[in-house]
Amino acid sequence: MSTFVSYAEVLEYLYANLPMFQRVGAAALKPDLKNTLALCAALGNPQERFQTIHVAGTNGKGSTSHTLAAILQSAGYKTGLYTSPHLKSFTERIRVSGLPVEEAFVIGFVNRIRTVAEAIQPSFFELTVAMAFDYFAQQQVDVAVIEVGLGGRLDSTNVINPVLSVITNIGWDHQDILGDTLPRIAAEKAGIIKPGVPVVISQHQPETDEVFIAKAERESAPLLFAPDRYSVRASGAGASALDVYRDGVCLFEGLPLDLQGLYQQKNILGVLAAVEELQRQGWAITTGHIRAGTGHVMPLTGLKGRWQILGQHPLIVCDTGHNADGIAEVVRQIRLQDYTRLWMVIGMVKDKDIHHVLHLLPTDANYYFCQASIPRALDAEALAAQARAEGLHGAVVRDVNEALAQAKANAGPDDMIFVGGSTFVVADLAGI
Repeated sequence: MSTFVSYAEVLEYLYANLPMFQRVGAAALKPDLKNTLALCAALGNPQERFQTIHVAGTNGKGSTSHTLAAILQSAGYKTGLYTSPHLKSFTERIRVSGLPVEEAFVIGFVNRIRTVAEAIQPSFFELTVAMAFDYFAQQQVDVAVIEVGLGGRLDSTNVINPVLSVITNIGWDHQDILGDTLPRIAAEKAGIIKPGVPVVISQHQPETDEVFIAKAERESAPLLFAPDRYSVRASGAGASALDVYRDGVCLFEGLPLDLQGLYQQKNILGVLAAVEELQRQGWAITTGHIRAGTGHVMPLTGLKGRWQILGQHPLIVCDTGHNADGIAEVVRQIRLQDYTRLWMVIGMVKDKDIHHVLHLLPTDANYYFCQASIPRALDAEALAAQARAEGLHGAVVRDVNEALAQAKANAGPDDMIFVGGSTFVVADLAGI
């Protein structure tokens, strides 16, 4: 068996030989944790050599994971961060103190594990999770924030024994895999709740609260719904700051938020409740560290694509929200902007029921229907046809960047252009 020499060779091997959910969908999923456990065992169980925080949820788990990592970094902890999918580079998935994993490590890891991997035949995600654990152990991180890929109970990341679990919310996504009711989806997410490990739930949802309460009771896991402890309101310091209250008493005046979008006001509740639990466990995190972290998430962790402003005059914004709940938040945010005309560059994937998402999109916008450069992308013509049935009209321009260029050419300086509908549409943008 030949040894890989270049990073390009390794990526080609990973993408070509290991089924990848982001590219091919549910066919890439494995039905249990055996492959991940076998890979970790072959590596000497690196996931046992550092502390972890586990983050699940339908929406907000990426923002929550990055914000927690930024706060821990600000507190001086050497912090690992595992997230998915990546936008531009595979190395974005695995970070230590904000810096992506070195390409040389990726090459060396694949060469080391290749024989074992070809015997186990893991998915792309399973191998990537094992790679992250191995890297974090080698780097001797103090803690790693681990974002669930999909679901929770059977997600490859669920081989860890964290000091804290966080579940952001439950929404309609991947129903074909996780279940066709919110309680069933919640039960899959609740699979990350471990015996005796505290769990924070970022939002109250009547349909799913009891699922988490019951699971936590079975596992003797202390449970906190963040809104029971924390509340926020816009600060006089501006739209990018919040006044935060704990048990009705002001904890922060003008807490800075680097991440924009109204939905971050929901995510921050879970983040603050999680930090409080870490403080209770003895982690040295001060209010100053919290301010520094929430105010500098993007530079500290490299997060992109969350209500990210790409230009002014016209205002150009992209967002990776892609399911019904995520798009509802995006549309709510759009409606709060001041613009003359609205232009929407939209693409989606073909293995989801997009009817509910299309129904949420504004009918008074000018649309450009595009498709991302992955096999899962929904054909732009097919998307346009489904959109017309929902009263959405516009042009088909398959390439995302060409669609944005045409929108910019037609938009006035007081207009707004939004780009999204899929993480992979945002990933294809040249300027991000």
